[in-house]
Amino acid sequence: MIKNKRSGISTSPGFHVIKKWLAHKERRPFSFQQQAWEEISAGHSGIVNAPTGYGKTYSVFLGALIQFIDAHPENYASKKNSGLQLLWITPLRALAKDIARAMEEVIAELGMQWQIGSRNGDTPISERQKQTRNMPEVLIITPESLHLLMAQKNYPLLFQNLKTVAVDEWHELLGSKRGVQVELAVCRLVHLRKKQLAEPVNFMEAQETKRPGSKAKKSIVDNHLSALQVWGISATIGNMEEAKDVLLSATGEEGTIVKAVLNKKIEIESVIPDEMEKYPWAGHLGIRLARKILPVIYENKTTLIFINTRGMSEIWYQQLLTVAPDLAGALALHHGSIERELRTWVEEALHEGILSAVVCTSSLDLGVDFRPVETVIQVGSPKGVARFLQRAGRSGHQPGATSKIFFLPTHSLELLEAAALKEAISESLIESRQPLLLCFDVLIQFMSTLAVSDGFYPADLFQEIKTTFCFREILEEEWQQLLQFITAGGVALQQYDDFKKVEIIDGLYKINNRRIAMRHRMHIGTIVSDSMVKVKFMSGGFIGVIEEWFISRLSAGDVFTLAGRNLEFVMIKEMTVLVRKSNSKKSIVPSWMGGRLPLSASLGMMLRRKLAEAADHENFPKKERELAALKPLFDLQKELSAVPKVDELLIEHIETKDGFHLFVYPFEGRLVHEAMAALLAYRISRIIPITFSFAMNDYGFELLSDQPIPLDDSNVYELFSEEFLFEDIQKSVNASEMARRKFRDIAVIGGLIFQGMPGEKVKAKHLQSSASLLFNVFAEYEPHNLLLRQAYNEVMYQQMEEVRLRNMLQRIQQSKIIITVPKKLTPFCFPIKVDSMRENLTSEKLEDRVKKMQQQLDKDI
Repeated sequence: MIKNKRSGISTSPGFHVIKKWLAHKERRPFSFQQQAWEEISAGHSGIVNAPTGYGKTYSVFLGALIQFIDAHPENYASKKNSGLQLLWITPLRALAKDIARAMEEVIAELGMQWQIGSRNGDTPISERQKQTRNMPEVLIITPESLHLLMAQKNYPLLFQNLKTVAVDEWHELLGSKRGVQVELAVCRLVHLRKKQLAEPVNFMEAQETKRPGSKAKKSIVDNHLSALQVWGISATIGNMEEAKDVLLSATGEEGTIVKAVLNKKIEIESVIPDEMEKYPWAGHLGIRLARKILPVIYENKTTLIFINTRGMSEIWYQQLLTVAPDLAGALALHHGSIERELRTWVEEALHEGILSAVVCTSSLDLGVDFRPVETVIQVGSPKGVARFLQRAGRSGHQPGATSKIFFLPTHSLELLEAAALKEAISESLIESRQPLLLCFDVLIQFMSTLAVSDGFYPADLFQEIKTTFCFREILEEEWQQLLQFITAGGVALQQYDDFKKVEIIDGLYKINNRRIAMRHRMHIGTIVSDSMVKVKFMSGGFIGVIEEWFISRLSAGDVFTLAGRNLEFVMIKEMTVLVRKSNSKKSIVPSWMGGRLPLSASLGMMLRRKLAEAADHENFPKKERELAALKPLFDLQKELSAVPKVDELLIEHIETKDGFHLFVYPFEGRLVHEAMAALLAYRISRIIPITFSFAMNDYGFELLSDQPIPLDDSNVYELFSEEFLFEDIQKSVNASEMARRKFRDIAVIGGLIFQGMPGEKVKAKHLQSSASLLFNVFAEYEPHNLLLRQAYNEVMYQQMEEVRLRNMLQRIQQSKIIITVPKKLTPFCFPIKVDSMRENLTSEKLEDRVKKMQQQLDKDI
């Protein structure tokens, strides 16, 4: 082991091998890569943070190679079957193939014998069995597959030679339950190594004796073992230091952040409509600008067109082929519901430069290196700075290259977001990803995983999980409740044998029932989506998958769009939708659950700053194309009402034939506005008996009533107070119903609900009814149940964004509140008003209605 990393790396045999290889390719390492190699050679852990396309992968992978060559300088090229050296955790299956390809190229050129393996849901059983018998030196794996590996008997033997765990795209995993899965897996691996180092002989004997009659060859342990190293690979986020602490928590090491000091050039160009609407509305403008992006497609070798939702990506794909039929065969569609083989073909065609453009969703957000991509088009606001940067980085995916991204608004006010994005990027104002705490459902699943494999001793495991960031605050009382839950079903379910999964044998907690073990292995994971059904042609041929709730609304003969095709619904048989091709010009576009992204706090703050600039009539920023294009809209907004400054909140009282409207503009995002609308409605209803309907978008929200709304200068600050916030939220929304919906996912992850065998998935409505029954049982007989508490916490802190709501109310208390009474609808309130009409009108009728409203408002100007 090299002790003095700064002076040591230059004399390292491994470093010389890698340096010679790079020189042969006429390349030199970036300083951040060399720093990472030094840290890895010194046995340290940390996080590598660098822009897309600058070789973050090589910073850790080549570091692991240098370490191996240093340990075996004489025979590194000929050494075979060295056991697992590098475990590479990736959030996406699609990334595995690309990462493996890059690693195999290096190994081949260095003449080494390392094997690169991948393990995920697509890996054939024969390949998995082969890996278990003889682990490759590098294994690229998803969090779910890693937990599945830990559900095997004698799994510690698979990791006995492991040196480094690398977590790719850590910024994407952080703040999610998959991130908690990674924390628990890393924690287990770190503690296995500590045990191995403390008692090497006892550790090996204990594992070998667990495999009586096994024909596997005697395990060979590497003599160069030391503490396990953990490295994260991350794009820039606002809380990088915290991201490092979360990942390395179990190691007990402070770790280091290796940051690339590189100025990645990004060109952002907004597509300005020829005619600017003074009364904008969401979704209307974008598709009409399809012709304006054709020159971009024709002038570049390959273009990625990012759409925020799967439904809109289907519409855009059809629209582009309508306005440019010559793109047929050169334009493709890519999203998560399209059949896997077709998605793989699109990815390969991008690599080979066959396609001119691909319409895609977040399915192509992450790390895959599509070198031919020259430019990116973002349709509609990405709602966050980090997401916008990630997508921009898909182009110019090489060191020194400029990333080029076009921003195309779906309504004119989104140009304000484009201006805000530009300024946020120039100031490096990027969102934080808040880590999750005390996810008991994930912990219960993990405890069952260990019980399925070799079992666990509760006192040891308790001390182990307390070293993770997520569970460092867990109480002994909570741990005992979890143990009782997995062994006896807890207080409420102790009469039911199905919930008595874990047996206690001489203090060892273990699942011995084969049926329970099989069920558990089948449902390891934390991604709980709405039930999906396969879509196939009557004549055979798989097209993709679609959510069950959407199909349940269709009748035979209805035409819908999937994978760029118009399909006629024939019937549903055994959880498979049977369809035939349709030539119909009109079709229903599927609306997938969770399609709308809320505005991030960072972008919301920057929006308020941009508004303040627009409100300054004397110093209006004419040089900013986006704000200059919006000037007529801002002028009209000022004339009818006001444009708020940074330290102001605008409220509008407007009376129309529909009733009395109250519009409020905090610019804090849809989720916060939804909670605030309910809170304000509840507080006003305590003044007088009154009922409301709500509507909201990312800029503000509306309360509509059939009587005047009693909000004025005398009570407005009190109504927007943070005092009694928690209690008022609980009363203002149906918190128990929201928690009930959240509990479904928690119950599935925690293993309370079995989702069915492959091909026989339980219907979503049956899952919900089972979860509701359990929710009611816990609420009545075990009100302090940890999973019940977790459901309410998730509603409050994730769905209602209580922390952000509280911060907003504190800001409003320090602001000047402007209350205006416009004579008619204003440019700011118009899109909210249109959103409130969507549920009651078809898209065609809505468009006609909006046109009439716009014409009437324009006449009155």
